[in-house]
Amino acid sequence: MARAPVVLLVGPRQAGKTTLARHAMGFDQGPVHFLDAENPRDLSRLSDPLLALESLRGTVVVDEAQHVPDLFPVLRVLADRPESQARFLILGSASPTLVGLGAESLAGRVEIIELDGLRVADVGTGELDRLWVRGGLPPAYTARSEPDSIAWRDNYVATFLERDLAGLGFRMPATTMRRVWTMLAHYHGQLWNGAELARALGVSEPSVRRYLDALTDALVVRQLQPWFANISKRQVRSPKIYLRDSGTLHSLLGIGDQESLLSHPTVGASYEGFIIEQLAQICGRIPMYFWRTQQGAELDLYLQHGGARLGIEVKRSSAPKLTPSMRHALSDLHLDHLLVCYPGPVRYPVSPDVTAIPDADLLRVTGADELLALAG
Repeated sequence: MARAPVVLLVGPRQAGKTTLARHAMGFDQGPVHFLDAENPRDLSRLSDPLLALESLRGTVVVDEAQHVPDLFPVLRVLADRPESQARFLILGSASPTLVGLGAESLAGRVEIIELDGLRVADVGTGELDRLWVRGGLPPAYTARSEPDSIAWRDNYVATFLERDLAGLGFRMPATTMRRVWTMLAHYHGQLWNGAELARALGVSEPSVRRYLDALTDALVVRQLQPWFANISKRQVRSPKIYLRDSGTLHSLLGIGDQESLLSHPTVGASYEGFIIEQLAQICGRIPMYFWRTQQGAELDLYLQHGGARLGIEVKRSSAPKLTPSMRHALSDLHLDHLLVCYPGPVRYPVSPDVTAIPDADLLRVTGADELLALAG
């Protein structure tokens, strides 16, 4: 907030945005104005954003800003005032585009931060398995018991589908979206196949794509895009689909505890998605991709940072070994190093360019530079 006149804090419902904002504003010395767009009184005030905000000084917080579509053009005007003595913290439960941040409305005036729930770095590596099973949404993770966590997640799914999606402008029946979300849970970690999902749901392919984009904009689904290398091999061009919160995934699949998870057929895909989502939070704005060829070679994650090319493979295995896919990824993508994340206790070299690393060591880092340091 010291760098930009407007800060946009976005994240899924119940990730802790409001709690964080109220805590942070508790340290402010000047006046703090908190407006909640889900409060009918505040929403009425914000029907004319310029009138509501232009006289305010100090810190102005607007929660659930996706309900105020005319807010951002007004913020541009207010942020550009030479005598402005206000700074703005805007909270939203959807992607920046859906919240209302136009491509040009606040260029150079806004800093965007994503809050995606708890990380291993927040709770400690000793709680990694609990975080994986319950997910990173604070009420689910901090519930007093496993049944309490399950009940909260079930209610979260129901209220999200019945109320929150409609509040974001998606007018689709809750029963339809539950079927879509549950179907996506079964496809977690797989390539997007719109035609197959459309047949299974009995809807058109454009409709099922619209449902996917709605859940992506609501920050509950991640579409991991493929990396296209300039090589002769044919490469997969469809995104991979992940539910961003592992606890929500387990709720939709009817998985109640760690014992049930470890015996479930999707345990490998669930673990892969959990690791990828944690790494996405660590890497921040650094683009992440997967890579796969039509011949079957694949890499779970590929990223570039600081001139280095890093590959990451996720294996739910006690002792990962070098595979043909890893060799192809090293050669075709010109990787500087490849890390193999696994749930074991010891770091060891798999080959000169490949290192097996315990998940606890990989996920305790707090930024991309530390991640690259692990690769040497």
